[in-house]
Amino acid sequence: MRAWAVMRKELVSYFSGPLVYVVVGVFLTVTGYQFYTTLQGYVQIGFGMNILDNFWQEFFVQHIGRYLLIVVPLFTMRLLAEERRLGTIELLYTYPLRDSEIMLGKFAACLTVFLVFLGGTLLYPAIVYWLQPFDPAPFIARYLGAILFLASCIACGLFISSLTDSQVVASSCTLVILLLFWIVTWNEAAVNSSLLTALSQLSTFDHFWAFSRGVIDLKDVTYFVLFIAFFLFLTLRSMDSRQWRGRR
Repeated sequence: MRAWAVMRKELVSYFSGPLVYVVVGVFLTVTGYQFYTTLQGYVQIGFGMNILDNFWQEFFVQHIGRYLLIVVPLFTMRLLAEERRLGTIELLYTYPLRDSEIMLGKFAACLTVFLVFLGGTLLYPAIVYWLQPFDPAPFIARYLGAILFLASCIACGLFISSLTDSQVVASSCTLVILLLFWIVTWNEAAVNSSLLTALSQLSTFDHFWAFSRGVIDLKDVTYFVLFIAFFLFLTLRSMDSRQWRGRR
């Protein structure tokens, strides 16, 4: 599959430089610190199973989810914007590759890098399990939710990166859009209940929160799948537009 060649090229580019290693180290250091301090707070309250569930809900949404929200734009900004800035995008288009294969290769490579990020966080439930065994089954839902949320952020960032040759613009706009989807239902007092219900259907925070409870709901899975498909579709249309724009 030719998309695999694009993915492999991107992975080599990622792991041949220091950025991935530095960001992974910082990400795990920051989330590790938040894990320790948050767990300490819950231990002081009491170490019951219900408290453990509340702890993992808070940790996945407020720490892992929030930090992915910030870090993902720093990687997706270069996916196509850098190619456009350097002029290598035209060379890429001369290869016997469909736009969809280029897009999927870049998307899959970025997703693979961030799966390394998430893989490192498996250490945290392992530590808690060593201290007090618990049912690991809910973590299937929590990590599924984290992966779907991550893929959604990457799809959005890839689309924005396809629109500009400025990495700063791509990163800033991606962060703003992702943040908007994240906080859209936070100010509950500003809207009526019917509007709040409608907004909750668009909120990545609300759908990710459902996964953090350790429950897989088809509605939440469908939301993220459609979110990813929508932004990948927009990316493909953006890449196709070069044919009638007559420029990069």
